[in-house]
Amino acid sequence: MKIAVAGTGYVGLVAGVCFAEVGHQVACVDIDEDKVQLMKSGVSPIYEADLEELMQKNYAAGRIDYTTNYAEAYKNADAIFIGVGTPEQPDGSANLSYIATVARQIAETIEKDCLVVVKSTVPVGTNDKVEQFIHDFLPHNGEELIGNGIGQKIRVEVASNPEFLAQGTAVKDTLQAARIIIGTESKWAEDILMRIYEPFNIPIVPVRRRSAEMIKYASNDFLALKISYMNDIANLCELVGADIQDVARGMSFDERIGSKFLNAGIGYGGSCFPKDTKALEYLARQHGYELKTVKAAIDVNTSQKTVLFKKASKRLITFNGLKVAVLGLTFKPGTDDLREAASLENIPLLLEQGADIYAYDPVGKENFAQKYSEGSHGIGKIHYVENIDEALRGANVCFIMTEWASIKAVTPGKFKKLMRTPLVYDGRNIYNIDEMKEAGIEYYSIGR
Repeated sequence: MKIAVAGTGYVGLVAGVCFAEVGHQVACVDIDEDKVQLMKSGVSPIYEADLEELMQKNYAAGRIDYTTNYAEAYKNADAIFIGVGTPEQPDGSANLSYIATVARQIAETIEKDCLVVVKSTVPVGTNDKVEQFIHDFLPHNGEELIGNGIGQKIRVEVASNPEFLAQGTAVKDTLQAARIIIGTESKWAEDILMRIYEPFNIPIVPVRRRSAEMIKYASNDFLALKISYMNDIANLCELVGADIQDVARGMSFDERIGSKFLNAGIGYGGSCFPKDTKALEYLARQHGYELKTVKAAIDVNTSQKTVLFKKASKRLITFNGLKVAVLGLTFKPGTDDLREAASLENIPLLLEQGADIYAYDPVGKENFAQKYSEGSHGIGKIHYVENIDEALRGANVCFIMTEWASIKAVTPGKFKKLMRTPLVYDGRNIYNIDEMKEAGIEYYSIGR
């Protein structure tokens, strides 16, 4: 089928490339000409495993193209997928302005029957509004097909098709998804999405449009709840002398609980969980209902991000003039995304206290430097280093923020050998407590 995809971020670009990979003809639309040329050259604008390889393969095969000419891309598409951002606003609600812009462009350019599919995460009921918005801007309210003068009515419907990808494994999560959720209000729309996803050979769950929107929020918020619950239990474990990793292992054998998302740490980050928990909590408040569990997850996660800094502050008189190694800047391994990363909460606190920070991350340094340039910030300084040894050499304290493989590969002996004071605060519970103690490391982790 002929598919257009609006937006080339994590959602849009991955979806477009995967549609091309299973045989559809795809046009990916973005407003940034430089970005479009970059993608045409086979370079991905985002750091994502396997993505560039599939971009190059399908572009060479002529199954995918990139353009800023939305009118050309949309006018004859069988389906148009919207994958633009819905960033969080100060009150926790979702900013739908990018969705609205694309919806109007679609209405003013399509020339045939078309299914518009919203992949972006949007509040329940948004797709109803998008459909009405498109119809409002269709020439003659949709009575005539644009530009052909034959007076034929045009059919435009909106469907919900939320994504469930994780950054770092987005391609695999799309091509090998556990299920595909499609939310439609007609058999016509359902049949189109069934044909689009048939080559994926993945179970398809057809529901009504509002149910599909809610499934996305309910799924993400449940996982966020699970993470925050384990962090809450981890904090209690420290007080009563239990080990959260033992607790998690014991829980994992229960099929009702499962083994995933039981790792305690310094909170969740990224583009989904923080935004989606706040958006659903805001939606509930707008309807006069309090989502107490989701609100609690948000509160726990906010506090958890700085738990290491608080521990270190109790141990040290001051950070002023100390060399502080920070290992890991991104919110998780496998991505260069910094959104809601724990590093963004802790590094400003360290700089305010005069720390001399040496930060290492295999892919996230450039993005972080856009927020905190190398050099002085108040009474503190930040330096970006190319290897872990440089960060650790002569350091008074080390914070581990992200469990990159290169960081997990550091042996306890290296901390002892390179650091001036082998004082390590591990936010991802990478190391065995006894092994760190035997190596002469003063070691603090989460819930142990």
